[in-house]
Amino acid sequence: MDNFVQNLNRLLESHPDVRRNPERPELIREAVARREAIVLKTGTLATWTPPDSTGRSPQDTVTVLRPESEGNIDWTSPNNLPITPETFRMICEDVLARLERKPRLYALERCLGWDPSYALPLRFVSDRALHSLFVDNMFCPVPAEIRKSIFWDRPFTLVALPYDRLDPQRYEGRLRKLPGTNRTSTMVIAIDYDLRLGIVFGSAYCGSIKKLMFTVMNYLLPEQGILPLHCSANEGEKGDITLFLGLSGTGKTTLSTDPRRKLLGDDEHGWSESGIANFENGCYAKLINLDPNKEPEIYHACFHTADYLEHGAIVENAMVYPDGSFDLSDARLTENSRGSYPLSFLSNIKTPPVGSHPQTIIFLTADANGVLPPVARLSREQAMFWFLLGYTSKLAGTETGIIQPKSTYSRFFGQPFMPRNPDVYARLLGEKLERHRTRVYLVNTGWTGGPYGKGQRIDLRLTREIVQAVIDGSLDEADYEIEPIFHLAIPKSCPNVPDSTILNPRSTWQDKTAYEERARKLAGEFLTVFQHNYGNKGIDPAIARACPGK
Repeated sequence: MDNFVQNLNRLLESHPDVRRNPERPELIREAVARREAIVLKTGTLATWTPPDSTGRSPQDTVTVLRPESEGNIDWTSPNNLPITPETFRMICEDVLARLERKPRLYALERCLGWDPSYALPLRFVSDRALHSLFVDNMFCPVPAEIRKSIFWDRPFTLVALPYDRLDPQRYEGRLRKLPGTNRTSTMVIAIDYDLRLGIVFGSAYCGSIKKLMFTVMNYLLPEQGILPLHCSANEGEKGDITLFLGLSGTGKTTLSTDPRRKLLGDDEHGWSESGIANFENGCYAKLINLDPNKEPEIYHACFHTADYLEHGAIVENAMVYPDGSFDLSDARLTENSRGSYPLSFLSNIKTPPVGSHPQTIIFLTADANGVLPPVARLSREQAMFWFLLGYTSKLAGTETGIIQPKSTYSRFFGQPFMPRNPDVYARLLGEKLERHRTRVYLVNTGWTGGPYGKGQRIDLRLTREIVQAVIDGSLDEADYEIEPIFHLAIPKSCPNVPDSTILNPRSTWQDKTAYEERARKLAGEFLTVFQHNYGNKGIDPAIARACPGK
């Protein structure tokens, strides 16, 4: 529907009540007055979503298949689900019809990216004050120099109707069938890269808005020579930048939050010819079991006491009691309770959140097999391999005590949000590593001395010492040995690690045969996954040779 934006503009001009770029306190006041959220004792806003909106809905997240962009997208990825232009046209028609009937609309202008040279202008339209406040929390103000951006005349439009539902009969055979039923889904999160248009219809989860826009940036930037990264970033006193890439449970947020270093951001950054820049204005943190002693910054950001009109942190799907108190350990609603807040709510941040080229990159994994070392230095080819693999372990059945580690592979440590063909991202990383002589280390925050259930989790204090030695360059001077199964370079010693035997996982296992079997099994799994996912993707043979199991 090429004229959707023009029709949207006409609707916004003729609608009797459109709040254009309202002030933050106004959004907060209206979210409460319209019963979209309640106020906790601290002044924080709390909200709850329907059961099908407690997290992202990957099966309802779709991409419009058009000839112009078809060749850029990896359609073999399970996360790139196509819909036809005709189906998207129907969705756009429904969006306009619903918006026209809404008593009040909100229209916000924001940007993605703190580097003005490639900030992406965003026009957001919704009928919900709370979701508009989320956009205010998470996305950047429009910079005065927006005309310097390569995207300034090519803005992106995002419309969110979080509590509306599609007519299932109208979309019969066009959208997915819900499991166990014969009903067509009434929810869609759709992206049209060619029309620069996104629709969130029926998903009340605030993360659907954030991740849709992250995916858009991950599609647009590589064509401009900019590498988008799902990572946290911090900066030392001398301006040195370190990036932390890792999946959920690996310690990405915990390890990048360091009182000695300023935080640029905890989730999404771009690496351009100028250096690193955060995409976001805020953070969207998991809250389940959040401990104020272990994560004081996140806790304070969400739950510091302030007048509610000056607060605006949003707590989503946490257990809250009638008196306004809360229990973050209660997962009966969802394991995925979340908190959204501006970066300015943190005490030790870089303003603006931009920096030089990274001196160090740390890939984080939590290996429940207990066979990867606590730290290893990676060559350029190994770095590109681990970037493609995105490995960590998830643990199944912990409640019953029957533990079998489950390997998880999410390429580039963010597969659902990386739509282009994989060689594009890998090539960009390799070029930037070589050009800027960036060091890359693998840090395992998982198990040692055996797999989960027999070994023990690597102590966080030990991991912090290792990370410090990586960042300050101490490990650059260490003597290394090559581990024969995964071909990893393991330091023989590390400052402030008194027992160096822990650095080589084989030495921590009592049963060396069991270690060999477990390690070779995981290495073989790596090879199978790599060949299945990348065997015909034109990956550089030098990267393929870095794969264990060969």
